[in-house]
Amino acid sequence: MRNDALTEKECARYAEDGYILIKGMLTPEEIGLLGKAAREDRVLDQHSYAKADGEGGTVRLSLWNHPTDTVYGMVARSESLVGCAEKLLGGEVYHYHSKMIMKDALVGGSWAWHQDYGYWYQNGVLFPLLTSASIAVDRATRENGCLQVIRGSHQLGRIEHTLKGEQAGADQQRVDRILERMELVYIEMEPGDTLFFHANLLHRSDRNRSEKPRWSMICCYNAARNDPYMETHHPRYTPLAKVPDAAILEAGAKRFKDTEETAAAWLRSEADHSAVSLEKHA
Repeated sequence: MRNDALTEKECARYAEDGYILIKGMLTPEEIGLLGKAAREDRVLDQHSYAKADGEGGTVRLSLWNHPTDTVYGMVARSESLVGCAEKLLGGEVYHYHSKMIMKDALVGGSWAWHQDYGYWYQNGVLFPLLTSASIAVDRATRENGCLQVIRGSHQLGRIEHTLKGEQAGADQQRVDRILERMELVYIEMEPGDTLFFHANLLHRSDRNRSEKPRWSMICCYNAARNDPYMETHHPRYTPLAKVPDAAILEAGAKRFKDTEETAAAWLRSEADHSAVSLEKHA
């Protein structure tokens, strides 16, 4: 794990662009163990569910609220990863949730243009003081549906969202106008690379039409001072117990074992209410 804190220059770039890509955040050994654990994990697979993309495809994911002592939890709680989130958000953070996005070869669906705060606003989160760390488990390319972002779009503020399939999508007419003025960037990544991005950054991804999978783990953090004002399916402020980066290898070296389901707080598809109040897209 890269253990040096973000530089002031990197933080300034994040503030301007809405994202920062850290190459090799996880070492080859760390990302190899994470990927192996995920692909051999029956529990992760059993808790996965699909979201229709409104274009005939589906995206498969597993989502959990609380980090445990598994390799996933050690990554989300690692001092270096949490330290970056704290520096970007200007203070203490807590784990809002994590998810494994399983964009399988040939069948992995797309994600519509959206802002994460387009979902999380519905959960009583008053300020967009959240950041997500997207960790490439597989190589991410344009061919297998890598993330696309609109540079600087977090400065536009929250955009209205409607349901597209089972996903929340930003107002497409507005997005089209935004794309006329702002830069579209394809975020191609190697395994272990990590993209931190602002909760209001517009992003999407294409369907995976290649023969290579694109799995990624996304750890989402909320500023402790941004405690949601109501109870929802994602947690309110819960102190985050950070662990040394070495805990990733220690956990990954063991044969993956299931922890109690209540500890991980796996989120079922029917319990994900972030977008239910949005108007269905015609």
